[in-house]
Amino acid sequence: MSSIRYNAVNNLGNHPLPVQVDNASKITGIFNENVFTLITARKYLSDDAYKSLLASTRGGKKIDRVMGNQIANGLRAWAESKGVTHFTHWFQPLTGLSAEKHDSFFTLKGDGTPIEEFEGAALIQQEPDASSFPNGGLRATFEARGYTAWDPSSPAFIMEIGDGKTLCIPTIFVSYTGESLDTKTPLLKALVALDKAAVDVCQYFDKNISKVSATLGWEQEYFVVDAGLANARPDLLLTGRTVFGHAPAKGQQLDDHYFGAIPERIYAFMLDFERESYKLGIPIRTRHNEVAPCQFECAPIFEETNLAVDHNTLLMDVMLRVAKRHNLMVLLHEKPFAGINGSGKHNNWSMSTDTGVNLLAPGKTPKTNLMFLTFFVNTIKAVHDYAGVIRASIASAGNDHRLGANEAPPAIISIFIGKYLTDVLNQIEKRVSGNFDEQDEAILKLDIHKSIPELMLDNTDRNRTSPFAFTGNKFEFRAVGSSANCAVPMTTLNTVMAETLKNFKIEVDTLIEKGEKKEVALLQIIRKYIVESKKVLFEGDGYSEEWAAEAELRGLENVKTTPLALDGYVSDKAKKLFETNNIYTHGELEARHEIMLEEYIKKVQIEARVMGDLASTLILPAAVKYQNILLQNINGLKEAGISKEGYANQLQIVQKLSEHINSISDKTELMIDARKKANELSNSKLKAIAYCDDVKGNYFDDIRYHVDKLELMVDDSLWLLPKYREILFLR
Repeated sequence: MSSIRYNAVNNLGNHPLPVQVDNASKITGIFNENVFTLITARKYLSDDAYKSLLASTRGGKKIDRVMGNQIANGLRAWAESKGVTHFTHWFQPLTGLSAEKHDSFFTLKGDGTPIEEFEGAALIQQEPDASSFPNGGLRATFEARGYTAWDPSSPAFIMEIGDGKTLCIPTIFVSYTGESLDTKTPLLKALVALDKAAVDVCQYFDKNISKVSATLGWEQEYFVVDAGLANARPDLLLTGRTVFGHAPAKGQQLDDHYFGAIPERIYAFMLDFERESYKLGIPIRTRHNEVAPCQFECAPIFEETNLAVDHNTLLMDVMLRVAKRHNLMVLLHEKPFAGINGSGKHNNWSMSTDTGVNLLAPGKTPKTNLMFLTFFVNTIKAVHDYAGVIRASIASAGNDHRLGANEAPPAIISIFIGKYLTDVLNQIEKRVSGNFDEQDEAILKLDIHKSIPELMLDNTDRNRTSPFAFTGNKFEFRAVGSSANCAVPMTTLNTVMAETLKNFKIEVDTLIEKGEKKEVALLQIIRKYIVESKKVLFEGDGYSEEWAAEAELRGLENVKTTPLALDGYVSDKAKKLFETNNIYTHGELEARHEIMLEEYIKKVQIEARVMGDLASTLILPAAVKYQNILLQNINGLKEAGISKEGYANQLQIVQKLSEHINSISDKTELMIDARKKANELSNSKLKAIAYCDDVKGNYFDDIRYHVDKLELMVDDSLWLLPKYREILFLR
């Protein structure tokens, strides 16, 4: 009874009291406390420096070196007033995480006098090692130089870790030769592309619109478990998920966790990480229990996409760190536990104009409703035409476990818009023809206005099985995985939207040049797009086998595994899409494809190694030990003269144990051999497919089946891994 598992269970009642969080002040009193906002900048910068920062933040204008020095001095003065001693360029390399290298304000003058300074050059640009991050062959190991460059559109902030405080400067990360080596650079380019394309289309409706911003409101799902129990599970520590574990008698079948009372220990953790988030300007609005036991969710107020992505990346880091203070562990893996819900990161996406209009919210006049229809139908068209690249943007080893299981959407990219808007699109498809007179045009405009009153949020039902659903004034991209960096799917979504809007304008302008009235031309192309893309619309149950069969008949792809899904990034269509919109060069796209394949290979490889280690060192020894105990019992009964009928059940258990032991041992060896063969392949895609099919596909579920059967048979005192019932239900 001295195993790590039992120690963890026994220590549950001895964990420290919840960290005391000062909740005396209102959220508004601490919000942005550690952020160099424009309001804060006004206090620390000269008029010229402030105007320069404002022009860069809102207008994208370049900051010159002189103003850079002034802004850097103001930043340092603000940071030092809060006890900061170091600064870092905070960037998001292709690991999917954030990265930072800290430098102090401290330096020495030529005569050895110590001073503290922060120059504009250090603010604007630095040179981290580019060869040590994933680059997909863009950089050789000896070609180490890379650059981080300040992104003024995302404000600097102070990160507090223990007693240390660091000034963080959000930056992009590029190679010495200019290729992007991060997730932020292409996202910023995609937002610029969307802005221009959307403004051009908006000009049909309102000449005052000069800027369109993509907005994002993410919903972060996550699990929280006791750190002691998690530390006793090597698979959770090394892979983020349990590779073994029999379902407990009670899981989520009673639906008693969803929206239930938040456990006190978790509540204390939430208060703590929310407070840290507010200080960093992350506008968290919602917290609640999710469907699975130990699963929770938080969501913010929507923001401009670049800032929202930074805030989500920061939030994940904050949650992981704060959990340790409470002797808890946050699990961001898409499927930490088999048989219950996995975790997603629903990306609620829309577009807003500088005149205050949400382009995906119907209005009160025929004109505003026509503008809504234009952007609504263009979104459907974009998803239809570029479903492959959208599927690639959410592909990962973790998401493969989640998609299509336990309330996660399937791998088939489809759109749910609800019966109400489906009827509207059907009306347009039937009513709009190639010939109009003024009376038809007036009637149609009035009908559209009548058919589409200003939508409230409850006018569209929610479909949890849809990967891309319209929810009233935005689209909810539900297929994104919980551990993902939002920048990747958002780069793709904004790029495909920009491309579709550009083509839409060309087609509308062509009709106008031929003498068609503007409204008629708009409706003609809207109808054309409805007809061309309606096969991607689906209102039913995405989990059903019937939908998979119907999707195949419609010609929609159902790519269930990452190695094949990633092909969507390197198709000729994808290369043309990203290159013509100045998002990725062919080389950058090929590099990302290579990086994601390598990431997949390594993650499955680690899981395979963990399975082999656990089977050999924990599972089989426990089973053999229990088997020996039973054999001793049988031998004792024999010696006592008991007939075979008296120990028939023990013999049967021994036989079953032997079958499972032999299967685990044999299949683990075969899995190791398959892994070795996969490692011999030099082509990354072939290696990824081998790991997917030959290693994972052939052996993971099979080995797990036999291990989980042993968990039900072996004496509980001999089983060393914490069980699902303990991890998910012990508080």
